[in-house]
Amino acid sequence: MTAGYIQAKNVNLTFTPPNRAPVTALQEFDVAVAEREFVSIVGPSGCGKSTFLNVLLGLVKPDSGEMSIHGKRVAGPGRDRAMVFQEFGLLPWRTVEDNIGLGPELQGIPKKQRRERGRHFIDMVGLSGFEHHFPHELSGGMKQRVGIARALVSDPDVLLMDEPFAALDAQTRDIMQAELLRIWQEAKKTVLFVTHQIEEAVYLSDRVIIMTKRPGRTKSILKIPLARPRGYEMRVTPEFNELKLRIWNELKDEIDSQGGPVRD
Repeated sequence: MTAGYIQAKNVNLTFTPPNRAPVTALQEFDVAVAEREFVSIVGPSGCGKSTFLNVLLGLVKPDSGEMSIHGKRVAGPGRDRAMVFQEFGLLPWRTVEDNIGLGPELQGIPKKQRRERGRHFIDMVGLSGFEHHFPHELSGGMKQRVGIARALVSDPDVLLMDEPFAALDAQTRDIMQAELLRIWQEAKKTVLFVTHQIEEAVYLSDRVIIMTKRPGRTKSILKIPLARPRGYEMRVTPEFNELKLRIWNELKDEIDSQGGPVRD
C-alpha cells in the first residue's frame, strides 16, 4: 500500500464487554487516502466501517496498528478532523447560526469572528436566509447541511462522514449527494465517507474501499474513473452501472457468507 495523507496500517481492535464474548471489529485493516481525495468505505453491516471512523477520529483506541494524518500520528481527538454523523445532533434551542458556531464558541473565538466564519459556511451549504431558524423549522436535508457546515467551520483537514444521508428520503438524498460534491470541491477537504449504498459510493468517490465481513479487513479497492463534475445523468450510463456491479460482486460473497443482507 502506498503512503497517503491519511494512513492506517494493520489496525486491530477487539471489544471485550463484561460478561460477554469478545468481538473483533477490525483485523489488519489498512487504508491510504490522498490529500483532497474523496474515498468511500462500503461493506456488510457490522463489519467495522463506523468503528474505524471513530478510531480515526480519536474516540476509540485500537489494540494495535499505526495511524497518521499528514505524517502526524493519531493519538486522540484533534482539530484536524471533524465528523458528520447519521443523526443530525443539532441543539434544538440554538438557531442555525448558533449550532454552526458551537465549536468556535467552545474554542473561545470571539462572537464577531465566529459569526463571520459561520456566515461563510452558511452560504457554502446553501442556507442563506435561514440563519435564525431553529432545527424544528428545517427539513431533513437542511438539518444535514447544518451538520456539514458545523463540521467545516472549525477548518479541519479531514472530514469523516458516517452514513450522513441515511435518514433522508430518496429524493433529498440525491440532492444532498450533489450538494456534497459541490461543497467538497469548494472546501477542498479530504473526505472519508462510510455508506451502505453502492450507487452513492460510486457517484461521490475517487476510490471505493470494500471491506470483508467482521472482523473487518480491506478486501479490495476500486478506482472510480468517472469524469468530474458528475451530473445525475451519469448514474444511468453503462460505465456507472458496470462499477456498481463490480462492487456488488465483491460484496456479495461477504454478505452471503454472513447469512444476511446489507443493512444497518
